[in-house]
Amino acid sequence: MNQRLIAEIGRTQRLEIINSLKRTRGMSVNELVEKMKMSYMGIKQHCLTLQRDGYLDTWRRPQKMGRPEMVYRLTRRSHDLFHADSHQLTLDLLKSAEEIYGPNAPEKLLYSIFEKKTAALKARAKGDTVAERAKWLANVRDGEGYMSQFVYNHQDGGPRIFECHSPILNLLDRYPIVGRLEQDMFEAVLRTKVRRQMMRNSGLYECAFHFAA
Repeated sequence: MNQRLIAEIGRTQRLEIINSLKRTRGMSVNELVEKMKMSYMGIKQHCLTLQRDGYLDTWRRPQKMGRPEMVYRLTRRSHDLFHADSHQLTLDLLKSAEEIYGPNAPEKLLYSIFEKKTAALKARAKGDTVAERAKWLANVRDGEGYMSQFVYNHQDGGPRIFECHSPILNLLDRYPIVGRLEQDMFEAVLRTKVRRQMMRNSGLYECAFHFAA
């Protein structure tokens, strides 16, 4: 976590706002008031400060009736406030491997890393059913900083592991093969077919791993 940015934000309430927004596609001031039990003006002032400093922006969320509602959401700058496993040195090492050993070297290294990680997870995995293994994997991933949870809603896409953060997002941006390697890892651990669906918008990151229970 970037300590300089934490110091810049400065107040616990602002961090709580950021953490609340991280798990959503945006929240209105009234929604934040209800969640945090603070005054409307207090929340509004914190949001304006975070927007001024580049951590939040706004968009108009359509309503079933009436005018669209203004909600706050995170910007890409907020990503550095959360857990990260990869950084510029990782990218530099992979780039150097490409320069020395050829264009396929980074993918080979990434494949090897994920192969070992998959084997380790399979050896530790708990649960007799897909759903039980999914709950276990979501808990492991949450502890690794992926803000992961198991979701099972028959009316909303069926069972899935839903993640609101990726500690290796810069690696994923540079090497999209990481997405496929993650999907392969989930399939191996859950022992079922998995479909990976990622969404990026402003500072929003969502990744859902869909499967049949």
